[in-house]
Amino acid sequence: MLAARGIAPDEADAFLRPSLSGLSRPEELPGVARAADIVLEAVAAGRGIVVFGDYDCDGICAAAILVNTIRAIGGSVGAFIPDRLSEGYGMSDAAVARCLSENPGVGLVVTVDNGVNSFSQIAGLKARGIGVVVTDHHLASRVGGIPGGEFELPPADVVVNPKVAAPAHLDGLCGAGVAFFLANRLVSEARRRGLYSGPNVGGPLLVLAGLATVTDIMPLLGQNRIIVSEALSRFATLAPTGLKELYLRAARSGAGRMTAKDFGFMLGPRINAAGRMHSAMEALALVLEDDREAARELARVVDGYNAERKDVEQRMTAEAMQKVVPGAAAQVIELPDGHPGVVGIVAARVLESLERKAPVCVSAGSHGSARSPAGLNVRDAFAACAEYLETFGGHASACGFSVKPGMTDAFREALCAYCAKFAAECADATASGAPELWIAPAEVTLGLVDDLELFEPFGEGNPEPVFGFKDAFVTDVRPLGAEGRHLSLSVCVPGRARLRAVWWNRGDEVEPLRASSASPHSLVVTVTASDYGERHPELRIVSIDRPEPPK
Repeated sequence: MLAARGIAPDEADAFLRPSLSGLSRPEELPGVARAADIVLEAVAAGRGIVVFGDYDCDGICAAAILVNTIRAIGGSVGAFIPDRLSEGYGMSDAAVARCLSENPGVGLVVTVDNGVNSFSQIAGLKARGIGVVVTDHHLASRVGGIPGGEFELPPADVVVNPKVAAPAHLDGLCGAGVAFFLANRLVSEARRRGLYSGPNVGGPLLVLAGLATVTDIMPLLGQNRIIVSEALSRFATLAPTGLKELYLRAARSGAGRMTAKDFGFMLGPRINAAGRMHSAMEALALVLEDDREAARELARVVDGYNAERKDVEQRMTAEAMQKVVPGAAAQVIELPDGHPGVVGIVAARVLESLERKAPVCVSAGSHGSARSPAGLNVRDAFAACAEYLETFGGHASACGFSVKPGMTDAFREALCAYCAKFAAECADATASGAPELWIAPAEVTLGLVDDLELFEPFGEGNPEPVFGFKDAFVTDVRPLGAEGRHLSLSVCVPGRARLRAVWWNRGDEVEPLRASSASPHSLVVTVTASDYGERHPELRIVSIDRPEPPK
């Protein structure tokens, strides 16, 4: 499996056993040393500092990392996060105006997870005599809009962005990952200068960086793999009080052996929900809260926003699916009565339903969000259609945008024309269902399960290992779960013990599989352990190649 993933023998130990000892020094990230100097100068001078964040989980975690760090070293610091619905992403004019009104006398603004494209707003702050440090990981603008051209950077005192300048092994950091590197430099430099002699503050910050890395769908390789692996293993002891309370409410149990799914599907969506449905400042307050009772109440509120988000998402997704144009090279879907805070999730749901074959853009009012399959850079696609857009920005696989009034049809036509050129590439890049390795069912043991745990954390860039079985028989097929939405079944080959398996969301296959139980099948599966009864290996079905019925 290591060989199949291109991991050489001399790299295997570092991959299978990621350790904090493998983290790069903060100053390897260009601009971090200068950014730390500027922040420390402001702390020493007693100037007010504002951390200007973003309303998603990455921006909230990044803001918490720097707020906690600057407080720890004695700085006067506050946090500001724009309102998603009224101010939009990043340093909009409205957001900056409110930030200044709420923080009179601020001397330094430090952005996290935004700012790299905020030219006029940063120039305005500088004209007022306010220092600006930009830390971001979003794609920067190119001079003249030419792909591959030089980066055009805002007039900040320093820009720290691995997408602008960084060694290759740091390119994949999220906003909170960048903030974590800066926080480490701040503390070490403050100690060296005799400005700080308190306890180590890095543990809770590491957990925040790990959570954001998973939630922002960063590649779980290299530095990110170390951050996430250590964050998961240390969550029970080092996570901020607010995150522990949110996990208790979501999982209804203490943090045992956690996986990246706990970050990506349990904690991350709840943190995001506050900014989508109400105010991200409530999620930030939860993450910063040290008092257990206060954190418990904030966790209840944030969890409530997530329940509200689910209801809205289901309604909007159903409506969006009705507007899908079959076979289109790109889907541009308008939901006039939709909630702008949920359009990104809806776009992701539609993309999955279309088997990730074409980018999906969903808009509600003036705000839209896009999700793209692997192989197509949606931000580049938007740049090619910029004449029809008011604003756009984000990552290769996810972007926010707003269409100029009356230009939706023209934008749809231009985007489809652009994406049609990449249709074959996208289909190839996103083809799924093929196993990485073919194995025999007898090889599925608890020993294999334990070995595969060394490949965790699983996620972007490091998917869960997928195996294939040939000539296997599927028996004892039974509906599972509410309304029989899932399947429980047995997989076996002659003369071998049966393996239990689960096929999620494929209750519709119960009768066809029963009808073909006497014929051999090819299966694609993942392997895990079940603690239901005596611990035993269990399969999660990815796909089943059912033989054609006899004529």
